[in-house]
Amino acid sequence: MTQPLDLLYSDTEDDLRAAVRALLTDRAGHRTVLGLAETDDPYVPGLWKSLASDIGAAGLLVPEKLGGQGASHREAAVVLEELGRAVTPVPYLTSAVVATETLLTLAGARTGTGADEAAALDAEPLAGEGGPAAELLARVASGRTVAVLAVPLSTGPGAEPPLASPVAGVADAVAADVLLVPRADGLYAVPAGEATIEPRTPLDLTRPLAGVTTPEGSGTRLAGPGAARAAVRRGLLAGAGLLASEQLGLAEWCLEETVRHTRERHQFNRPVGSFQALKHRMAQLWLDLVGARAAARAAADALATGSPDAPLVVAVAQVYCSKVAVRAAEECVQLHGGLGMTWEHPAHLALKRAKSDQIALGSAGRHQDAIAALVDLPAPA
Repeated sequence: MTQPLDLLYSDTEDDLRAAVRALLTDRAGHRTVLGLAETDDPYVPGLWKSLASDIGAAGLLVPEKLGGQGASHREAAVVLEELGRAVTPVPYLTSAVVATETLLTLAGARTGTGADEAAALDAEPLAGEGGPAAELLARVASGRTVAVLAVPLSTGPGAEPPLASPVAGVADAVAADVLLVPRADGLYAVPAGEATIEPRTPLDLTRPLAGVTTPEGSGTRLAGPGAARAAVRRGLLAGAGLLASEQLGLAEWCLEETVRHTRERHQFNRPVGSFQALKHRMAQLWLDLVGARAAARAAADALATGSPDAPLVVAVAQVYCSKVAVRAAEECVQLHGGLGMTWEHPAHLALKRAKSDQIALGSAGRHQDAIAALVDLPAPA
């Protein structure tokens, strides 16, 4: 019997949210992020250490016996909601979620949702508890090491990652200490110092992209091709599911900021937010947000519980939340009037992140195709 989804936030999750929000408010407000455009560093100095090590967010998905916090995808989703609200440039999604989930599968700490496929295939003595994957996982969970899966940001859970070098569009590669590189004969951990990383100019400057070239034969082999495919697929699935929480947080900030502005902005001696047309637009956006919250929480809970329906729930969350985030950001820009079109207002940060997230870890169209296949719904002729 399938366990019912739990969409509510626990007291622990609320406490974690408060800690992360306080940190971001103090160290990485929108003005700070806007100021990064004038520097050569795409990240706020010292912020990753505070979030990953001091708060312990990097190890939320990792069991205590492997050096982590022993929490779940639900807690990681709360962190991503706050990172989305602040459009924070940190490698959390790429390292603490995608790469971590990939390593957890190889270390045998994940069961269900395809993870058992890794054990049933060719998980070698290299993989498993105590192997190189587990050793690397402990460093990633502590926040001392940033690991990034060397696949394009647009790669979805069901897609085959490129097995040849170079690889274009790798998110947060510039922050990586270790690259997880899929090759024809398995998955390799390659120190970033042995790779050529060429930064690119993305639409969303808060999630840097780069081209990555790794020399053939470099790095440590973590697993053979079958186990590598299963682990990468699991990592991308977790990333897509929790990306919905980032999109939720971003959309929530856009609505709150728009409501605040339209209350303060007066026209004809009345707040513009009192105009019926604007009320209706914001009310509809609020309804969309309620649905997005349910979809994002369902995805996080399905991943946390190892539900066999996780691939379907994740695909639904991505189809819905990606569109809501873009619409909320567009409304935020438009309803701020001329102010929303300026570089000085953070609305453009939200819009660029929303558009970037819309194609990250699989586009809405690809997730719709996945839904159709999972529920055996044939496409129209």
